[in-house]
Amino acid sequence: MTDLLRAAGAVVWRGEETRPEVAVIHRPNYDDWTFPKGKLKSGEHVIAAALREVHEETGLTVLLGRALPPVHYMSRDRLKRVDYWVARTAEDAGFVPNEEVDELRWLPLEDARRLLTYEWDVGLLRALAVAPLVTVPLVLVRHGSAGSRNEWPDDDATRPLDTDGRSQAAALATALPAYRPEALLSSPDLRCVQTLAPYGGESKLEPLLSEEGQDPRKTPALVRDLTVAAVVCSHGKVLPGVIEALSGKTVHLRKGAFAVLHRRDGQTVSVERYAA
Repeated sequence: MTDLLRAAGAVVWRGEETRPEVAVIHRPNYDDWTFPKGKLKSGEHVIAAALREVHEETGLTVLLGRALPPVHYMSRDRLKRVDYWVARTAEDAGFVPNEEVDELRWLPLEDARRLLTYEWDVGLLRALAVAPLVTVPLVLVRHGSAGSRNEWPDDDATRPLDTDGRSQAAALATALPAYRPEALLSSPDLRCVQTLAPYGGESKLEPLLSEEGQDPRKTPALVRDLTVAAVVCSHGKVLPGVIEALSGKTVHLRKGAFAVLHRRDGQTVSVERYAA
């Protein structure tokens, strides 16, 4: 739908997982209490928009957990979709009141439920409680567009990203800060290495993630053994088997797209898929 308005935000929590407090903001222009969110800029990745809007409205730099159900409602005769995530504070620059947001309150769930203006926000609080708040993200990326395999004259492992692929890699680099990965793993193929390069950091090259070196037992085990927030870049012939082995779900990714598996105690509690 070309007229669909897109926005993104987060339900930010702090404190004990069993007794969390959530950040609720007041917008004087609407005289409402809601969660931080805002419209996507042109060409902006939805995850990057969520990070930006939360920071602009609260002063918080956050880490995203699992996705919450998107909210849909009519805004000035147009359908609006708002994507939300569970989020934790990574850095706090301090809240500064402004024309858009003049107050921020940290509230227990029951108090927030009573204060929130919109029923859909109350629904987000219900969704908050159905799965663990603290999870470890595993981001599985299919390399960006790299032209035609048949038209590349040299070893296929040296085939680079094309113009679209470089744009996809740049967009990925704006989304990965949401997860602050501690480990970067890549197929040795150039197009995979280049897909992670804009994010920065050094990728560990793993032959088991390549098309030629993949192993139906060893490759999923390699990824399963990651216990920290991590990003893995591989191929369209490799990743579906890895995702299914780790989650039991069938997920196919277009070039440049990625899946996020949120894990807790070795188990996958949610699987998300995002376009480049």
